Amino acid sequence: MGAEIKIIIAAIPILPLLASVITLILGRRFFKEASFVLPVLGILISFFFSLFVLSQVLHGKTFEFDLFAWIVSDSLKVGFGFLIDSLSIMMVCMVLSLSLLIHIYSIGYMEGDPGFYRFFAYISLFTFSMLALVMSNNLLQLYLGWEAVGLCSYLLIGFWYEKKSAADAAKKAFIVNRIGDFGFALGIFLLFSAVGGLYYHQVFDNLPLIQGKTISFLGIKWSLPFLISFLLFMGAMGKSAQVPLHVWLPDAMEGPTPVSALIHAATMVTAGVFMVARLHPLYLISPGALELVALTGTFTCFMAATIAPTQFDIKRVIAYSTLSQLGYMFMACGVGAFAAGMFHLFTHAYFKALLFLAAGSVIHAFHHAPDPNDIRIMGGLRKYMPYTFFTFLIGALALSGFPGFSGFFSKEGILISAYLSPYPWGKLVWLVGVFVAFLTSFYSFRLVFVVFFGEFRGGSIFHGEKPHESPLVMVIPLMLISVGAIFAGYLDIPGFLKSTLAHEPVHPHHGEHFFQNLLALIAGLSGILVAWWVYIKNPELKELFPRKFPGIYRFLYNKWWFDEVYHEVIVKPVLFLSRRLVVGFSDLFVIEGIVNGSARVVGGIAGAFRRVHTGIVNHYAVFTLIGIIIYLLVFFYLK
Repeated sequence: MGAEIKIIIAAIPILPLLASVITLILGRRFFKEASFVLPVLGILISFFFSLFVLSQVLHGKTFEFDLFAWIVSDSLKVGFGFLIDSLSIMMVCMVLSLSLLIHIYSIGYMEGDPGFYRFFAYISLFTFSMLALVMSNNLLQLYLGWEAVGLCSYLLIGFWYEKKSAADAAKKAFIVNRIGDFGFALGIFLLFSAVGGLYYHQVFDNLPLIQGKTISFLGIKWSLPFLISFLLFMGAMGKSAQVPLHVWLPDAMEGPTPVSALIHAATMVTAGVFMVARLHPLYLISPGALELVALTGTFTCFMAATIAPTQFDIKRVIAYSTLSQLGYMFMACGVGAFAAGMFHLFTHAYFKALLFLAAGSVIHAFHHAPDPNDIRIMGGLRKYMPYTFFTFLIGALALSGFPGFSGFFSKEGILISAYLSPYPWGKLVWLVGVFVAFLTSFYSFRLVFVVFFGEFRGGSIFHGEKPHESPLVMVIPLMLISVGAIFAGYLDIPGFLKSTLAHEPVHPHHGEHFFQNLLALIAGLSGILVAWWVYIKNPELKELFPRKFPGIYRFLYNKWWFDEVYHEVIVKPVLFLSRRLVVGFSDLFVIEGIVNGSARVVGGIAGAFRRVHTGIVNHYAVFTLIGIIIYLLVFFYLK
């Protein structure tokens, strides 16, 4: 391997890191309104480097090397290095292309914000972290990137930290992810103890050693591959927001919209899917783990799709859509169709980033409204914001799986892969996936019709004026990402990934499966038609469901009561025990008792000495005489 290609590969993550560090240290004082220059330039150069590396991978080359030795301790030997194959370079190109366009979009969206330099430093640091994660050649470096993207997510969700809801959402995301990441770390420890290494090639080469083995844990005998896979999947449930660790993602919409587009729709939340695909040989030797992945994804997919139609915050609707689509990806992995899951990850990144950025364009126009995210104050915006409408419509069509758009190809691939799966849960995954396809189309076009059609309802906010289109620096990235939302599905991603994932891609358009494909297509088109019927043709129907089924509506509107149950079952007991045990006993009794008690002892001794040291010579003479007498008495007594 030539030194030049090593330098180019290493430069891909390092350039965004350098741009982030320099901007964070010097941006406020020296760069100010130009704080975006270094991050954008760093991402741009890295993107061109990634295209060069992609051309090498397309010619059948793979690259694996360590940049330097990181940890060497007894049998643990891990370097900071890179593995570039079809899976990692696909992720690198996707991350960098979206990151570049979202950086440019953010120039207009974040203009005038006092934390302008800080935003670009954080988002560039995130890009480095995500690249370190997907380019890693070992699990420890993957864990480093895993935690780093979590840190950046925390910083960017709470970017407007003076806003309580944003600060609370950032803490919620950080704490919930700690639960998943604890399991993830345990899984890495257990895997290392089982196979004796953390490099991917060491893990894969030694998997036959653990196949069929059991381990005793908590008094129960577990299949070793299942336990390792389950613990690792805990991390995926947190990072990729799957039930029961999904509750942080909707609240993460408190961050700036570009953050929602890049981190909480297109890249970081897909890290769990990437991890499962990267370690697919481990999951393939544990059918129980595959079933867990499939059923978790299926439940999350269904649950989120039932919540989205009841929400009125434009970003939260798209956030629940993200939860549902992540469920689709795990459904694919759970039936062994890892290539199909990664294909949907790739197409979803573009159309979901497009939807978030188009929503951000709308929010930007309503920035002076009390709640600029509320779709009930919008309406008729296609006349005033035609470019935003056009791009949002493309994103909604792709999300709905409309024929010819990217989401159609990847979603159909997942559904037919589930239907043809040899696993017994495959048909259940397919059935739920078809129903969710209907719901997805319905709530996507609910947004389209409520926000962009009908009469404009924000007249009182604009005082007779009308909203206007966003600046070109925001519109141009929207147009470019819309190209990906349309054409990403035409790329043969399953075929490209075949050499890495070693799994035959299932093509969704075989003639013998015409009925299954047609049913999924009808479900998606029906959702669009029903949304048109309810929100355009007969608007009074939108009140029918809440009126006829108020209990079910409240259940869905309140997000299946997950937050309330967690608050009662987990948060309240933890706060109670913290106040009683930590504050009441440990802090007040032990810590303050020791500190204040020692202070009182020292004060008492000092007070006694203070009475002796009067400064009067006669007193000192008497004390000296008494001391001599006591000494003589003791001396003669002991003698």
